[in-house]
Amino acid sequence: MTTTFSDGLQPPVIAGWTDPSALEPAPEDSGVQRRTRWLRRYQRGLVITDLVTAWAAIATAYLLRFGLGASAPLNLLVAVMLPLGWVALIGINHGYGARLVGVGAAEFQRIFRAFLHMTALIAFIAFVTDAEFARGFILVALPLALAMNLLARYAARKWLHAQRARGRAMKSVLLVGDAEAISKFSMVLRRDDYAGLRVVGACVPSESIADMRTIDTLGEAEVPLLGDVDSIVSAVRLSGADTVAVVSSGAIGPEKLRWVSWQLEGSSTDLMVSPGLTEVAGPRLHIMPVAGLPLLHVEEPKFTGVRRVFKGAFDRSVAAVALLLLSPLFLVLVLAVRLTSSGPALFRQIRVGRAGSTFVMLKFRSMYADAEERLASLRDQSDHGDGVLFKMREDPRVTRVGKFLRKYSLDELPQLINVLLGTMSLVGPRPPLPLEVARYEDHVHRRLLVKPGLTGLWQISGRSDLSWDESVQLDLRYVENWSLGEDLFILWKTARAVAAGSGAY
Repeated sequence: MTTTFSDGLQPPVIAGWTDPSALEPAPEDSGVQRRTRWLRRYQRGLVITDLVTAWAAIATAYLLRFGLGASAPLNLLVAVMLPLGWVALIGINHGYGARLVGVGAAEFQRIFRAFLHMTALIAFIAFVTDAEFARGFILVALPLALAMNLLARYAARKWLHAQRARGRAMKSVLLVGDAEAISKFSMVLRRDDYAGLRVVGACVPSESIADMRTIDTLGEAEVPLLGDVDSIVSAVRLSGADTVAVVSSGAIGPEKLRWVSWQLEGSSTDLMVSPGLTEVAGPRLHIMPVAGLPLLHVEEPKFTGVRRVFKGAFDRSVAAVALLLLSPLFLVLVLAVRLTSSGPALFRQIRVGRAGSTFVMLKFRSMYADAEERLASLRDQSDHGDGVLFKMREDPRVTRVGKFLRKYSLDELPQLINVLLGTMSLVGPRPPLPLEVARYEDHVHRRLLVKPGLTGLWQISGRSDLSWDESVQLDLRYVENWSLGEDLFILWKTARAVAAGSGAY
């Protein structure tokens, strides 16, 4: 049997071409089937969760509004139908889509969009039919349903992340591209296992498959080399992969990329392509068809405007409230520092802020008073090698109280004063030293386009355990894609990272 495209043309004759319709059936327990089973179970669980939380919210609002007494039949009918409509609208907004499972904020955005659509739909029906039902009941029921549903979805996501941390509910991914890109991509997936992608093998361009550098790079990354791009179908079968990710499309070219997609037709294997823009996030990327060609449109990052004003107002308001509430804790920490080592309680240091301006950053002193003088003798012992950052897991300059302060980031609390003064932000890149900035490569200077932050992506992604390159990549990702929603997410994750005390020294 020969595949025919919708326009009646036959597929081109290419060396290594495999007719999708002639593919052998997948094994009984193939990667595709395993993924399908757990994904369907999880999606069914989400539907049940959404339905139960919606009914619970509606029932609570109904009892608050009408009590146990009887009400108009129309109100009872609305209470019964609302949860069904809620789940239906989530489905219409693709809230159960496989691509949204376990990662990103898009899942929660779909829930909020369903809430807006439900509100608009009820308002429209009430206006058109002039129906007489209790509007106070609706005003309580819908926001309560939204809040309960978001909490339930968050709990479901944390359960899924816990499963993935144990190696379950994962997609098996075969990486395609050059060895360097495959190595970097696999490192990111191992670090962020909550994404649910487990690397099971790699295919590289045929001209580099015998290159010792390719073999060494993939060996160091612990990624099995399963063949070249022409053998991708057999590699999928051999590895049990249910997803193929092209991580460096420039290495294989558009013609070969199209050929890969043809090879995978009929195999139920997902195909993903990385655009290579590692620091640019989804909200700035849009596919725009131009003259029949799908073009990737990249919006400019926003560094000025109303959002920046709102961010500044939010930062200073939160800092002011936090300083007021934490003032008793500040007093305790000041006494702890002063009573356990000589020197001032506050440590002042020149740091570089937005646009290269300098400011005095405040911290609770966690080192002995002569720490700066002893730095030169310790620089060759840095855990970051000869990099820009100096970090030692067992730094002899850190006091006993300082170790506790650093573990839980209590030493950084005085930076709330910097936030209140406007020299820092609650969320942003790590505030660098002038010596570090002097050693920056050209692209790293983009970190200085925004104010440095009390916390940031580096704080919730490993803290001091991160390498210099990883820290830079995270900071640049924030600079390129910052938003108030992202700031709130980072602040929430920071509280958890600080409570765990991991990666700080």
